[in-house]
Amino acid sequence: MNVIFDAASPAGPDPVRDGDQKTFMQDVIEASREVPILVDFWATWCGPCKTLTPAIEKVVRAAGGRVRLVKIDIDKNRQLVAQLTQLGLPLQSVPTVAAFWQGQIADLFQGALPESEIKKFVENLLKLAGGQMPSAELLEEAKALLAEGDAQGALELFAGLAQHEPENAEALAGLARALLALDQEEQALQVLGSAPAKIAGHAEISAVRSQIELARAGREAQAGLAGFQARLEADPDDHAARIELAVALNAMDQRAEAAEQLLTAIKRDRAWNDEAARKQLLQFFEAWGMTDPATLKARRGLSALLFR
Repeated sequence: MNVIFDAASPAGPDPVRDGDQKTFMQDVIEASREVPILVDFWATWCGPCKTLTPAIEKVVRAAGGRVRLVKIDIDKNRQLVAQLTQLGLPLQSVPTVAAFWQGQIADLFQGALPESEIKKFVENLLKLAGGQMPSAELLEEAKALLAEGDAQGALELFAGLAQHEPENAEALAGLARALLALDQEEQALQVLGSAPAKIAGHAEISAVRSQIELARAGREAQAGLAGFQARLEADPDDHAARIELAVALNAMDQRAEAAEQLLTAIKRDRAWNDEAARKQLLQFFEAWGMTDPATLKARRGLSALLFR
């Protein structure tokens, strides 16, 4: 049996450290290619941080080196916070804890959680990073069936999981995705609407909602596809047309092309209409998922534009 948390784990290098904007690339982005990294964004004036941070440290140290923690004081690292906010990381309030894996944001939570919930968060992160977790096999099988095009088979597995584990956000989101694949959009919305309050804001649930919103907007945008292309030929700075074109391309499952249109708009005029192109791209990321190849590629492109 693989022990995930062990208070008596053998001594080794302390997996907890303080970080700043100078060491962020090394301590978080590069280090996350080898082991999952939690980043605790905190402030001295933040009351909940005083209880959350020690709890996270305890859980991380008990994980025996399988995960590390980097603590960032937001008041001392305002430039870093501004850059990460531009990439879609919600740092308007603290505490915020973001999980990084393979150089990308994998998950996050805000507010003080009890130690038991922190453990669950870390367990999910370890599962994403390849750890073997007790209920993962059935969920992974359902995801594989959906990816292979067997939406009905996936539906049955996700439904069973959701019935036995009502607060399993991945199972509920998977059930909704399977329904979407079977062209049952209204039923998918009903499933999302039935999500318990505890998981209603989970990233997986939010991603499916965004997927449905984009699909509906995309169906409308596709009707004007030729018009948007003509407008851009006449005026490459017609950013409204470019964003509508991106929405239409996304609905046609041309993710790379959709992202490229938005990156072009950002490059030409990042501030246009309150950064509408960047915000649209972030909605794509949410709907596609953090680890989707199109998300990873487009996020690198966005980083290059924002940090140049």
